[in-house]
Amino acid sequence: MLGNHWHSYVSKSEVMEIRSKNMKSIRLAAITAIAVSLVLTLFGEDSIADKVKINREPLNRSSTSAVASYWDSLSKARPTVVNISSTRVMDTSSQLQNDPFWRFFGEGQMPRQREVQGQGSGVIVSKDGYILTNNHVVEDASEVTVSLQGGRVLEAKVVGTDPQTDVAVLKVESKEELPFAVLADSDQIEVGDVVFAIGNPLGVGQTVTMGIVSAKGRDGLGMIEDGFENFIQTDASINQGNSGGALVDARGRLIGINTLILTDGRSSGNIGIGFAIPTVLAHNVMVSLVEEGAVSRGFLGVGIQPLDSDLVEAMGLSDTKGSLVNYVIPGSPADEAGLEVGDVVVKIFEDEVQSASDLRLKIAAKSPGSSVELTVYRDEKYFKTDVVLGERKPQGQVSVSGPQKRELLDGIEAAPLSDELKQKYQIGDEVESGLVVTSVSPQSPYTRQLVAGMVIEKIKGESVYTVRDAKKLLEPGTKVAFFVYIEGFYRYMAIEIE
Repeated sequence: MLGNHWHSYVSKSEVMEIRSKNMKSIRLAAITAIAVSLVLTLFGEDSIADKVKINREPLNRSSTSAVASYWDSLSKARPTVVNISSTRVMDTSSQLQNDPFWRFFGEGQMPRQREVQGQGSGVIVSKDGYILTNNHVVEDASEVTVSLQGGRVLEAKVVGTDPQTDVAVLKVESKEELPFAVLADSDQIEVGDVVFAIGNPLGVGQTVTMGIVSAKGRDGLGMIEDGFENFIQTDASINQGNSGGALVDARGRLIGINTLILTDGRSSGNIGIGFAIPTVLAHNVMVSLVEEGAVSRGFLGVGIQPLDSDLVEAMGLSDTKGSLVNYVIPGSPADEAGLEVGDVVVKIFEDEVQSASDLRLKIAAKSPGSSVELTVYRDEKYFKTDVVLGERKPQGQVSVSGPQKRELLDGIEAAPLSDELKQKYQIGDEVESGLVVTSVSPQSPYTRQLVAGMVIEKIKGESVYTVRDAKKLLEPGTKVAFFVYIEGFYRYMAIEIE
């Protein structure tokens, strides 16, 4: 049996009325769009953040069919990559003073300066001529020129540089609109994605090499002094001259700025370990340089270290994610917010902190004066605290405002901190209390962890002042967290007590 059905009917006059209303809406939308366009024209151009946007459309990784060529994708990306020539003036007088050739002609005729030419690559990221490259490509340059793919050469102005990320922004003027790269969301890349490096290696001309994303979030390489390393690693061939060039995905979108390579020490050529600055990081730096003239970074005010499996076990954690606080600068935002030595920062808002370097990067990416919510692990409990960030300054030295020897562990002797021990082991004035390791027997099972001159300030989170008190905290067969000071640095270590 069929169920009941009903239909609604609309009269002809009602249809005409609906059409009239729709036409009015369309005309109103058109007038609004024209008005907005006129306002933008009259009151200034778009900001750099509006000109250069990140395409966040995910890469399609579902296709399994064979690809015969990437010509179509690369044909869009290649014209955006330029060659950069820089000229810098070097003071050579100190280098030539001991040269017998110049001594023969006399000091008065010794050349004091000479010009040095440099080569690199860059990527045009806006139609009006903004270019991303590396700081080391244009650092201290007195003159910079850019060669486009068609052979046109343009003079470039250095808009700004950021040595701490090795990012630089250039600007060229052109009567014609320039080809520009589409920036992909580098946070979405995955290990195994196909990538291409485009640049001018060894001055041979524009070259494209192919590889994959070998790793994400590479840090701790020590390649950038006091810098922020968060590299994409790739095996696409990168050589001298590729610096500042493009790393693009299979769709030809920019995912990184090629920066450096690791070698085996026997040659300066590529061995398949190259690194690129992710577009998200480069984009943020570029916006700050263009709009503010400098990069301002958030400052928390803590010393941090990564967690390892031993520390996880000793502190009752579930995994190695997070950042362990091993020092709090007095009067810093962290101090004001109540952070303590031994805390583990596990989240910023709802964003998980993956490691110590990840916390450093995430805090630096925030604006000074902004408030962030931290989730912190302390004494086997989690709590949240708000911190108003300060402004990060260049790295510098951080200051904090007759012993009886006894055996602390098998083959390890220690004594309370004293002026005599401070002088003997050159312990800084920032250390005010603790136990100094005074003797380590070669037969001690702890020789690989404890050394003479090390100051043990805390055991299991408790400050220690005497060997007797410290030994009460050492239970055989357990791993115990020590907080120590050694050669100017604080850190935690997990020691298995025998």
